[in-house]
Amino acid sequence: MRTSLLLRVLQGRGITSSLSLPSKAPALVSLNSVAFSGFGLNGLAWKSSTCRQEDTARGGSSRGSVMAAGAISLSFAASNCTLVAGKERPPVELIPKDVVLYQYEACPFCNKVKAFLDYHDIPYRVVEVNPISKKELKWSEYRKVPILVVDGQQINDSSAIISTLNEKINPKRTGLAINASTAEEEEKWRRWVDEHLVHVLSPNIYRSPSEALQSFDYITTHGNFTALERMMGKYVGAAAMYFIAKRLKKRHNIADERTALYEAAEQWMQALNNRTFMGGSKPNLADLAAFGVLRPIKHLQAGKDMMASTSIGSWYSRMEAAVGTSSRKSE
Repeated sequence: MRTSLLLRVLQGRGITSSLSLPSKAPALVSLNSVAFSGFGLNGLAWKSSTCRQEDTARGGSSRGSVMAAGAISLSFAASNCTLVAGKERPPVELIPKDVVLYQYEACPFCNKVKAFLDYHDIPYRVVEVNPISKKELKWSEYRKVPILVVDGQQINDSSAIISTLNEKINPKRTGLAINASTAEEEEKWRRWVDEHLVHVLSPNIYRSPSEALQSFDYITTHGNFTALERMMGKYVGAAAMYFIAKRLKKRHNIADERTALYEAAEQWMQALNNRTFMGGSKPNLADLAAFGVLRPIKHLQAGKDMMASTSIGSWYSRMEAAVGTSSRKSE
């Protein structure tokens, strides 16, 4: 009965997949035919059945998902003195009147959407979804997050949400306003975020038992959990994902977790080619996607290590300055 309850909790989080737990896993997590995909509980199952399997639509794998690790220390901002532009607020007449985001607080795809909204200073309300009951989504046939409702129009999938909303608030950003090569580069790196960057994160944040526990402490603390779900999810989820992370490494041909993470960070910085942002003097959609994916995990050890061991911190601090404070409406 206890095992059944644990299974229901974990399945409700969207972290079961075709990956199965090792046969020698501790009794705490040895649930029959249970496996986990992505971050785990509360939307940190980034590409799980509850946190949109967006890479599937793009031809990627829907199983080996990832949680991002990106801790930012106070030294990041001090590492670069470049002046950057702040928020890019659209004309008043183009700002949606009512925006509601259905999300998991720690979900990277949800944070992509929030990065876009915050940067453009678009006020929005948040509905935190319980990953088990999903009672907050009873009104919708689509049962994954993020979902954005804009003046009554429902939009699903983070990349679709951002593209649709961007067209609404930047109607002139077509034709001569953005050349073909610039648009191609932006789209290429938006896909890279969804199809590559996120895949190196789970093996990193669950690399050791202590890091797995740290990750699930963050997940359960910031999500919409009951007391029982929080208690069970932290320890059961951490133990399970520690073992699953090892299988994710093999699936994505990762020899060393940290090396793969550092290489991804440097790949992004090389693509910037000494520009302030991918978009030049101001962030474009690729900048916002990468920043959004990294932002929810900035207090995790893998993120701290990445910032300390790569050059990505300078870009990240510029993004923090440009995106600024949240435009989320207070409850």
